[in-house]
Amino acid sequence: MYGKAFAPEYQGALTTLSVNSSLVDVLAAGTEQLRAAERAGARSEAARSGLAVAEAHRRLGQVGEADLAWKASYRAAREAKDTAAMAWALWSGGTLARQRGALPLAWRLLGLAAELGERGGDVVVRGYSLAGMAETGRIQGDYAAVGALHEQLLAEARKRGEARHTVWALEGIAQMHRNTGSYDTAYAMFEEAAEIAGRADDRRGRAWALRGLADIVSVRDGDADRALGLLAEAEVTCREMNLSSALAYNHKMRGNVLYRAGRYARARDLYEQALAEFRAMGEPRGEALSRLGLAKSLARLGRPLHETAAELADLAQVLDRIGLRHAHRMVSQAQTELGITPTTPEAPEPDTGPRASAEADAAPVPVPMPVPMPDRADVGSRR
Repeated sequence: MYGKAFAPEYQGALTTLSVNSSLVDVLAAGTEQLRAAERAGARSEAARSGLAVAEAHRRLGQVGEADLAWKASYRAAREAKDTAAMAWALWSGGTLARQRGALPLAWRLLGLAAELGERGGDVVVRGYSLAGMAETGRIQGDYAAVGALHEQLLAEARKRGEARHTVWALEGIAQMHRNTGSYDTAYAMFEEAAEIAGRADDRRGRAWALRGLADIVSVRDGDADRALGLLAEAEVTCREMNLSSALAYNHKMRGNVLYRAGRYARARDLYEQALAEFRAMGEPRGEALSRLGLAKSLARLGRPLHETAAELADLAQVLDRIGLRHAHRMVSQAQTELGITPTTPEAPEPDTGPRASAEADAAPVPVPMPVPMPDRADVGSRR
């Protein structure tokens, strides 16, 4: 049995906040408590309140504010000699780095967070950080390196009945199966994730699972209407919780579904909407993937071939800088589909889940060996 999902990143005086709390409410409560802690000279409490502020800004797509907030949280924790709070701040910074596309920086910060979490005796932040490292490698497309870590973290979460992390791990493994063509396995895992998230009242996790199901229903079954219905259900949660990045990825997936169904004009509109949303929040990976979908849609609607060829060539460079292993092959697939001479072999689209955008040069990196986690760890990685 799985317990209710909870949010251990909401700490100190903010532990009463729910995993489903509106991010606007989290930001307001966190800012208020942070100011009170600063007035009182309570550096450790300031660090932990600042963590909630940083995470709210990040999930709202306010990356500049999030960057300032996690660094301030780290400084406060360091002044308080609170090692665990330092680890949490680094986890937030590493997650933001992945969202902004600085994948090597994300890897370094998350590795430091895992180390400090162990040193500070906080098994939860260590688990979150290991999960974040696994997620970073998966987004790069380095499945061989991080697959075992995903599976280990899933086993740990199942053993302890940790709903939030079980959902995260199921979705990550499902995405790898989807991208390698194992659609039935991916569907079953996304479906299980949605069911667990629903029972545990993890609305964010369920929204991401519904997005994964919609993708499979579209690409495997060709059922655009059902896929759009699943995305519409997920969008309600994204809007109610102010999940800006998740909403933008939802809109991009709508574009994918409509494009596959041959509804190119409507797909163009959704890709343009997602592109504007990603640009507004400074998320270059989502921006590049939206540009790719938009370029394909415009080509289908009569855009001159030479303009499409130039756009795809530029996108190949952008995606390569992001550090995705399948970047060139994604563009090659589009070139082949549109009658443009491809430059590299085809491959499935890499993970377009929520947790990263990018423009940094990121080669595959070694992954820490799976390690046994203490019995009460909630090892979730959150988007």
